[in-house]
Amino acid sequence: MEVTDIGNKEEGNVWHRKPTAGKSVLVTVARTTQRGKTVRFLHVTFDIKGDSFLAGDHHGNIYVFDISRNRFRLVQKTGQACTALAFSLRRTTELLVALADYTIKCFDKDTKQLVSWMRGHEGAVSSISVHSSGRYAITTSSDTAQLWDLDTFQRKRKLNIRQSFCIQKVFFLPDSNTILSCFSDDSIFAWESDTLLCKYQLPVPDCGPQISYKAFAVTRDGKRLVAGGRSNLLHLWCLDSKQLVRVIQMPTQVRTVRQLEFLPDSFDRGASQTIGVLSQDGVMRFINIQTCKLLFHMGSHDNAITTVAVSPNGRHVAAIMDNGSINIYNVQSLTQELNKPPPSRVAVVSDGDAHQELSKVTVRSEVVQRPVMSSGRTRVKILRPPAVPTDDKENELPAGLNKRRLVALLKAFGEYPAKYRMFVCRSLLCLPENHAAYSSLTDKGLHSAYLTLHDKYPIKSHKLQRGLQRVLSALAHWAAIFGEVEYLPLVAFPFVKLFQNNPMLCFEVVATLIVNWCQHWFEYFPNPPLNILNMAENVLAHHDKELLQHLVDCGITSQLYVWPLMETLFSEVLTREEWLRLFDNVFSNHPSFLIMACVAYITCCREPLLLCSQKQDFSYFFHHRNNLDVGAMIREAYRLLSSTPADIHPRTLLSDFAPLTKGQYPVFNHYPEFIVEYQSQEREKIRLQEMEYLGERQEVSALRADFVRRQAEEEAYYTQQELLQKAEEQRRNNLAQEEEKLTQQKAKLAAMKRELKVKELQLLDTSRRRFLKHQQDLRASQIQRLDQEIRRKMDLREQESAAAVQDLEIRQMELEAQRKRLEQHLLKEQGRMGREVEEEVEIRMRKADREEESLAELLHCPETNMQILEESLAEACQLGLESDWQRDIADRLQQVNAEKERKRESLAELHRQTLAEEERLADTMRDVAGRKWDEVMSARAQLQEQRQAWSSADAEDQRHTRTRSPGFIRGLPLRPSTTAAVHVEINGAGQALKLNTATTARQAGTDMVCLNSNSPSESTSTNFSLDRGRAQLDSSERELLKEIRDLRQKLAARVREGSSAASQSVHTLSSVSQ
Repeated sequence: MEVTDIGNKEEGNVWHRKPTAGKSVLVTVARTTQRGKTVRFLHVTFDIKGDSFLAGDHHGNIYVFDISRNRFRLVQKTGQACTALAFSLRRTTELLVALADYTIKCFDKDTKQLVSWMRGHEGAVSSISVHSSGRYAITTSSDTAQLWDLDTFQRKRKLNIRQSFCIQKVFFLPDSNTILSCFSDDSIFAWESDTLLCKYQLPVPDCGPQISYKAFAVTRDGKRLVAGGRSNLLHLWCLDSKQLVRVIQMPTQVRTVRQLEFLPDSFDRGASQTIGVLSQDGVMRFINIQTCKLLFHMGSHDNAITTVAVSPNGRHVAAIMDNGSINIYNVQSLTQELNKPPPSRVAVVSDGDAHQELSKVTVRSEVVQRPVMSSGRTRVKILRPPAVPTDDKENELPAGLNKRRLVALLKAFGEYPAKYRMFVCRSLLCLPENHAAYSSLTDKGLHSAYLTLHDKYPIKSHKLQRGLQRVLSALAHWAAIFGEVEYLPLVAFPFVKLFQNNPMLCFEVVATLIVNWCQHWFEYFPNPPLNILNMAENVLAHHDKELLQHLVDCGITSQLYVWPLMETLFSEVLTREEWLRLFDNVFSNHPSFLIMACVAYITCCREPLLLCSQKQDFSYFFHHRNNLDVGAMIREAYRLLSSTPADIHPRTLLSDFAPLTKGQYPVFNHYPEFIVEYQSQEREKIRLQEMEYLGERQEVSALRADFVRRQAEEEAYYTQQELLQKAEEQRRNNLAQEEEKLTQQKAKLAAMKRELKVKELQLLDTSRRRFLKHQQDLRASQIQRLDQEIRRKMDLREQESAAAVQDLEIRQMELEAQRKRLEQHLLKEQGRMGREVEEEVEIRMRKADREEESLAELLHCPETNMQILEESLAEACQLGLESDWQRDIADRLQQVNAEKERKRESLAELHRQTLAEEERLADTMRDVAGRKWDEVMSARAQLQEQRQAWSSADAEDQRHTRTRSPGFIRGLPLRPSTTAAVHVEINGAGQALKLNTATTARQAGTDMVCLNSNSPSESTSTNFSLDRGRAQLDSSERELLKEIRDLRQKLAARVREGSSAASQSVHTLSSVSQ
C-alpha cells in the first residue's frame, strides 16, 4: 500500500506509482509537519462528478484531491478547524466550509478567494446540505437549522426549537423540493422547501428501545430512507408510501451506527441496493438491503475508520482513519464478486428471515435481475432470455462469457452495466493484450504527424491530450496511413477518454475497430470511402425513398449526411451515455451494424431533415446534437439489419469480425500505398522546407529585433540627453530662486531673532521676579510649617514627659504599697509564730508541772521508784533536745529579721535613685525645650534679616533695570547675591547654636541670566541643619527613655527578689514551727 505524505506541499501527485489492478486501497494520504507531528484530517466530501473530493484538517487547511488527474492542491488556509464541507452544485468551482467559530465561508477553489461569509449560528455546524439545483443550502447545528440563498448568500429561513430538544440533521431530498428533519426524540418530518409547510411525518416503531437516530442515508432517486443510531437496527422507509417497510438487524458486533452511505450503481437508475454501515468499532460493512447479505467491509479494529465519503459514481470511497490519514478505496477491487461479470445463471442464496444467521439456505437456479421499486411491496421481475443450445462453440468468449447471452442481456436492458462494461468490451473484442508489441510501438516516440496535434485539436485536459498523442502515434507507427488520415483523432478520442487509464487497451480497441468496423474505409484515400457510403445510400433508398429523394433534390450527398456520422463515430451528435449504449450494441453485432446505425439515425430524424433545404442546415444538423431517442434509433438499426435484402445488405460486402492476433499485431495494408507514400514524402519535404523557413524566419526576426533594440537604445539615449539638459537648466533656475528666497528668509529670521531675544530678556526678568516671590512665599510657608511642627513636637514631648512622670509615680506608689503589704504580712506571720511558740512553751511547762507532781507522787511509792526514775531520765533528755531546738529557732528568727531589714534599706535606696533619675530626666527635657525654642527664635531672626536684605536687593535691581537700555543689558555682568545658611548642631554633652553666614557670588559667562542659583542652596542648607538637630534630639530622647525602662526593669527585679526572699523566710518559719 502506497503512502503519500503531502507535508507542507501546496500541490503534487496523489500517488507516485500507478496502483496495480486488484488493490482495494489505491493510496493512503497523510500529512506530517517538519517536527514529525501528524496533522489529522477531519472531513471529506466528493463533488457531483465523483472524480475529486475535498479534505480539511484540524489546522484549517482545505485540499482538493483529483483522482482522475492524480493531483492534489491546497485551495485555502482558514486558520481554524472545519466542522463540515460541501461543494456548490451550481458553480462547481465554489465550496462551502463550516468553521469552528460557528461561521460558514464560501471560497473559490481556482482563485482561492473568499466569495462570502455567512454568520448566524450559535453552535458548531454539523452538516451542510445543498439543493439539487445548487441555489439553496441548509446548515444544521444542535440548536437551529438555517436555509441560505447561495445566489445572494442571505439567510431566508431559520428553524428554531425548544431547549428540551436537539436537531439531529436537516437535509434536502435528491431531485425534489422536500426537506427532511430529524430531532432528538426520533421524530422525522418532511417540509416543503418553498413554503416550509409540513407535508408528512414518518412513522416510528412504538415498541422496542429508542434508537436515537444519528445517521441517515437517502437513495439517489429520493424514494428510500435508512436511519440508524444507538442500536444495531436499521429502519428502512419508503418515501412514496410514507411507511416503514423493513427493519434490518446488523451483527452483534454493531452496537452503534455512526454513518450510513448508499453505494451508487449506474445500472440501478438511482435505486441503490447496497448501503454502507459504519459502526462504533471503526468497520464499515456494505450490505444488500433486499437480501440482507453482507457483501464486503472496509477497515478493522487496528485500522479503524472515523468517517467516509462515497463518490456519486460509486467508484471510490474516501475514508478518514483513526490515525488521521485518508485511505482512497477502489470499490471494484474490494470484493471478487463485484469484479466478476454477471453470469447468465447463478445460485441465489435466500433465507426465510433476514435477522437469522445464514446457516440453512435454499439454492435455486434463476436469472438475477435488478428489482424494480413499487409502492408498498418489493417485487422482483425475472426476465428469461430465449433458450440457446449448450454446444454453441462459436459464441463462446474468453473468461467464460457467451456472446448470444450477452446480446440477449443487452436487448433486455438496452446497455451493459457500467461496472462491467470494460470487461465485456474486452471479452467481445477478444483483445490480445500484446504488451511487448505495444511497447515497441510506443518506444518509437511521438509520430511527426502528431507533434502539433494540440494546435489543431486543443484539449483542456493535458492528460487526455498526451494519451491521444500516444495512441495516434502508435497507430501511425503500426500503419503509415494513420499518420495521414485527418479524421483519425475524431475516431480515437472517445476511446481515449473512455480508456484514459489504460492506453494499451485503448490502442487495441481502436485497432480492432479499424480492422473490423472500418473495412474498405481507406481504399479511396484521401477521399471518403465511396463504396461504404453507397452501401448506406442503397439501404436508405430501400427503406425511405422519400427522404433520399428530398436529400437528392437539395443536392445533399452521402458525404454530407453519412460520412460526418461515421468519421466521428457519432461522438458529435450523442452524449456520453447515449454513445456508450450505441457502442455496446455495435461491438455486440456484425460490423455492418455501424452502417445500419447511420441509416437508422437518418431515418429517425426524417421529420426535421424534410424541413431542411439549405446545405448549411444539413451540415449543422449532422455535426451537432439533436433531440433523439437513442433506444428508438438502436431498435431501428436492428430492424434495418434484419429486414434489408441480401443483395444490398452490407453484410455481403463486409467480412465477419476478426480479432487482433496475439503476440504481434497484424499487418494493415488496405489502402493505396503509393498515395500514402507520396503524401508522406511530400509532407516530409514540406516539413523540411517549413523548418528551413522557420529557421530563416527566426534569424530575420532576431536581426530585426536587434535592429529595433539598437534603434530604441539610440533614441532613448538622445532623448535622455535632451531631458538631462532641460533638467540641468531647470535645476539652475530653481537654485537661483531658492538662493533668493533663502536670502529673504535669512533677513526675516534675523529680525525675528532680535525681537525674540528682547522678548526673551523681558520674560526672563519677569520670571526671575516671579521666582523670587515664589521662593519667599515658599520659605515663609516652610517656616510656618516648622513652627507648627516644633510646637506639636514640644506638646508631644511634654505629654510624653507628664505621662512618664505619672507612670513613675504610679509605679512608685505600687512599689510602696507592695512593700507595706509585705511588711504587714511579715508582721502577721511573726506574731502568729510567736503566739504559737508561746502556746507551745506554755503547754510544755504545764506538762512538766504535771510530770513533776506525778514524779513526787511516785517517789512515795517504793516499788515503782526504779521505773519512775527511768521515765524521768528520758523526759529530761527530751527536754534538753527541745531547748536546743528552741535556741535554733530563735537564731533563725534573728537572721530573718536582719535580712528583712537589709532588704528594706535596699528598697529605700532604689527609691531614692529613681527619684534622682526622674529629676534628671525632667531637667534634661526642660533644657532640650529651651534650646529648641532658642534655635527657633534665632532662625526666625535670621530669616527676617534675609528678607530685609532680599527686599533691598530687589529694589536696587529694579532701579538699575529701569535706568538701563535693552541693548546694553546683554553685555553687563550679573550682580553677586548673598545667601545665608543656618546650621543647627547638637552634640552629646551639650547643644550649641551656631549661625554661619556664607556668601557666594556667581558671575554669568554666557548671555543667559540664571536668577535661581542661590535660593535652592539656602533652603537645602537650612532644612538639612534643622533635620540633623532634630535627629540628635530624638536620639537623646530615645536614650533617656531607654534608661528609664532599664531602671524600671531593675526596680521590678529587686521587688521580685525581695518578695521571693520574704516568701522563703515565711516558709522557713512555717517549717521551723512544724
